[in-house]
Amino acid sequence: MATLDIAKTTSTPRVCFDAATKILHIDGESYPENSFEFYGPVLAWIRAYLAERHALDLDINVSYLNSSSTKCLLDLLDLLEEGHEQGDRVSVVWRYDRDNPRSHSLATEFQEEVTFPFSIAAYED
Repeated sequence: MATLDIAKTTSTPRVCFDAATKILHIDGESYPENSFEFYGPVLAWIRAYLAERHALDLDINVSYLNSSSTKCLLDLLDLLEEGHEQGDRVSVVWRYDRDNPRSHSLATEFQEEVTFPFSIAAYED
């Protein structure tokens, strides 16, 4: 399985997979010019990875999402939900900013969309 490591920019998060821990990290702000172009390879990677019946934990620490990035992350959660329904062990830890009540409510909205383990935690500086 090909590795996944996309560098962080001012408008896109770092996306990297740690094969040792089986954790996919998404960290940073997400407001690319074209969210679907940015997240397309990530979604394709997840689809292929789960097709091989691997466990996957997702650790998200995104401080800002534009509306198209929100849609892409919902698509990502849909892939994890499909994997979960097929018996794959998947989970999410969504990290939020304690000083931004909207970031916690957004995490809660995402959590309500899935049936697999999804925890919400304040991120530490």
